[in-house]
Amino acid sequence: MYQVGDYIIYGMNGVCKVEEIGPMNLSGIDSDKLYYTLSPLYTKGSRVFTPVDNQKVVMRPVISKTDVCKLIDEMKDMELIEEKDDKRREAAYKEALKSCDCKEWIRIINSVKLRKEERLSQGKKMSACDERYLKQAQDSLFGEFALSLELEKSEVEDYIEHRLSLKEMASAS
Repeated sequence: MYQVGDYIIYGMNGVCKVEEIGPMNLSGIDSDKLYYTLSPLYTKGSRVFTPVDNQKVVMRPVISKTDVCKLIDEMKDMELIEEKDDKRREAAYKEALKSCDCKEWIRIINSVKLRKEERLSQGKKMSACDERYLKQAQDSLFGEFALSLELEKSEVEDYIEHRLSLKEMASAS
């Protein structure tokens, strides 16, 4: 069970702070059941109420700074989502996004960036579907990484690029 003040990932709400734990004071709701009151970090003024034992929505701790750095170092070697069929690819993106797993979000980002390069080389624009899932995956990943790295969300992409370039320089020498 999480504690008040903990930061967790709660489904597609992303990073949330546990504000309260206790019964809901609403008629028709079991007063013996405990609920988390969550505040999504990047949606100001929003609150989420969920049973402590909720099994339907992914609820997990935010990853550590050490794990973030390890994931960044492994980014270039992660398997891509290489589905040629548009509908199947979108379904794969959707599943990866819903998993609330940083590795899956990275797979989406890497896959879409590669597809974008391929399409641009053919004189085509990035598809709206790819653009939408890239934005959602980056939003989720950068939000979680920002908290772990103690950065602003807007600084995470530069941090990743810098760390990857340092790794490349180290392996080149």
